[in-house]
Amino acid sequence: MNDFSEQHKQLKIQKGIRQAEDDLVIWIQDALDKTTYEDLEPSQFRNLVRVADTTDSAEVIKNFLNYQVGRDKKWGRGEGSLAAQIIDDIDHNIKKAAKIIGECCEADFKPIWLDLIRRYLGYGARYLKYKKDGNAA
Repeated sequence: MNDFSEQHKQLKIQKGIRQAEDDLVIWIQDALDKTTYEDLEPSQFRNLVRVADTTDSAEVIKNFLNYQVGRDKKWGRGEGSLAAQIIDDIDHNIKKAAKIIGECCEADFKPIWLDLIRRYLGYGARYLKYKKDGNAA
């Protein structure tokens, strides 16, 4: 019986995550369309995705992004930059969505938050590739 209820809870969580995907795509596309950054390569964005895939900490992801900002201007700097918008989305929009899913499914929001962050960044890598190479037709 307990296995069934856990399985049911996981299915509800996955459904909530799938329902949040449109928002994730819109948020990252808006970030890439409306913020400042310079000559950011898709491979550099994928490095951020790799960090997200190898950690269970949102703080580690934000720390890596801040490190990249400190190294060069590719992610932008300060308010209005791509880096600042990604961190803001992680801390606000994505976290809020994860908390809503967690509450409705009576589950810890942190693993949901990380899943949403990973998807958000993955969609960003795809969109940046499109902006860089697919949009120049």
